[in-house]
Amino acid sequence: MAEIKFEEALKKLEKIVQELEAGDITLDEALKKYQAGVELARALNQRLNTAKKKIDLLVKNKKGEFELEAFDPAAQVKPTEE
Repeated sequence: MAEIKFEEALKKLEKIVQELEAGDITLDEALKKYQAGVELARALNQRLNTAKKKIDLLVKNKKGEFELEAFDPAAQVKPTEE
């Protein structure tokens, strides 16, 4: 698959989903579109995972100094109580 922008790939995937949901295409065409959609979904997922790995957070440590910390989407920030 040629390299395309993330947003363009997402739009293509959304169009494929709409066409499959409409059900106005032949079985052979639906299978081709489904396969293309799976490939797009995999490529999009891979690009998201790569982007997540590149994100670093600048956080203040206990000494009041700033340091870089790897982004962990699973870590939840607890709201502060007032």
